Amino acid sequence: METISIINAADHVNEQVKIGVWISNKRSSGKIAFLQLRDGTATFQGVALKNELGETAFAQLTDLAQETSPWVTGTIHADTRSPFGYELAISQFEVVGTSHDYPITPKDHGIDFLLDHRHLWLRSSRPNAIMRIRNEVIRAVYEFFNDRGFIKIDAPILTGSAPEGTTELFKTDYFGQDAYLSQSGQLYGEAGAMAFGKIFTFGPTFRAEKSKTRRHLTEFWQLEPEMAWIHQDESLEVQEQLVAYLVQAVIDHCPHELAVLDRDVATLQKYTKLPFPRVSYDNAITLLQANGFDVDWGVDFGSPEETFLAEHFDQPVFVLNYPKAIKAFYMQAHPTRDDVVIAADLLAPEGYGEIIGGSERSTDYDYLKERLLASGQDLQDYEWYLDLRKYGSVPHSGFGMGLERFLAWITLQDHVRETIPFPRMLHRIYP
Repeated sequence: METISIINAADHVNEQVKIGVWISNKRSSGKIAFLQLRDGTATFQGVALKNELGETAFAQLTDLAQETSPWVTGTIHADTRSPFGYELAISQFEVVGTSHDYPITPKDHGIDFLLDHRHLWLRSSRPNAIMRIRNEVIRAVYEFFNDRGFIKIDAPILTGSAPEGTTELFKTDYFGQDAYLSQSGQLYGEAGAMAFGKIFTFGPTFRAEKSKTRRHLTEFWQLEPEMAWIHQDESLEVQEQLVAYLVQAVIDHCPHELAVLDRDVATLQKYTKLPFPRVSYDNAITLLQANGFDVDWGVDFGSPEETFLAEHFDQPVFVLNYPKAIKAFYMQAHPTRDDVVIAADLLAPEGYGEIIGGSERSTDYDYLKERLLASGQDLQDYEWYLDLRKYGSVPHSGFGMGLERFLAWITLQDHVRETIPFPRMLHRIYP
């Protein structure tokens, strides 16, 4: 008899197998019991008959509490009525771990209660589906960039400089020197691009912003490609191809998880159609003003403005060439205008706002020094970065995509709370 995982049930139809499971739910009619069994790979139904198990064993099985962990033995059968397609006819069981008064029962719970019990809620179907989709997105990210000749490099998490200023950084002491938890791996990524041509970083980043909205997290994973010899138009093509690729990967590999989350696949499929529309910041302001928004040129867009623009185009939309005053020091100056930079944000529809921010990077040594000084930075902290403009500088572009915000859009999650989801641990927030 073989010990298997539920996900491999299709390979063992009409065979007797053994599986280590948790009982997530159950019901009984007195003569037959139906148990929802999960093992981390999938969930399916186990069926136990009283006249086959015997009265004593049947009573013991039906008395097992939610989240009890037994070994179950039985025969796999095809079941066309089941979403999974297979079930287990239970012939034996052996309890490994008992469970008493499991707090997350099969009923409605408030979001605060669930978040306070996140260490257990992770076992439930919705957060489980989100984490599986997250895993698929990460797999597809590596596949996308590896197939296109990118090199993965790892930027430091402790850094002495800040790509966008130090006001939103967690400060720490590094053997008598100031250091910060990184808000971006971009500057190091630019150094990598000058060595390898095309690179990406993908790791944790931090923002010291106390916020309880779904748009801001103190800790999140960020994907940041940097590409030498690439101008902004070419970068935009990479960005939209990446988004379409990731969405299609989730559609192809996570159909069950999307069904659990009630995510309409036809809507997602629409977001794989390229190219995405593009609108200049100037025209976006005009469009917003024409539709009743009280916005002036020079402001950064908030959630209402971003939501309107994406819904107006009914697709992810690039907003191009933002005012220089509201963007970071490293962005390339516009060739014919002094008030804007060559930058773009990609806004997701359905109210999820910016999912990618990117730009062409400035190659002008003196311009960068001027911008750094204007933003109050110490040039000594950026000498290594300025060196990249002294030794064979080339046009280059890059962008950043926050994994959690992308996932919130793909999985249609609308609530995050920045608190302590695991006992005594700070961690990024998942809906």
